Amino acid sequence: MPAAVGTIETLGFPGVLAAADAMVKAAAVTLVKYERNESGRFMVSVRGRVSEVKVAVAAGLEAVGKTYGGEITDYYIIPNPHENVEAVLPIEYTRKVEQFRTL
Repeated sequence: MPAAVGTIETLGFPGVLAAADAMVKAAAVTLVKYERNESGRFMVSVRGRVSEVKVAVAAGLEAVGKTYGGEITDYYIIPNPHENVEAVLPIEYTRKVEQFRTL
């Protein structure tokens, strides 16, 4: 069964750290990607069931809003991405995160 993807992008590191922490604590999701984008933007992605990813992203957005200097630049949820998307983009479960996988 494919797992949804939820991503939050923030301006600055404290916001993305707060988002990642809140997401994995709020729902049964697995953190699969963290990346520094251009101009001080950071993004974090989680995978899990659609309902869990929605809860996780909502919690992450709330956490960024409560973080001093935290600014959300973008976020999105993709329910059950096509296998071709998983093959091309770095959103798959890796060996490094497999021990935390909940789905």
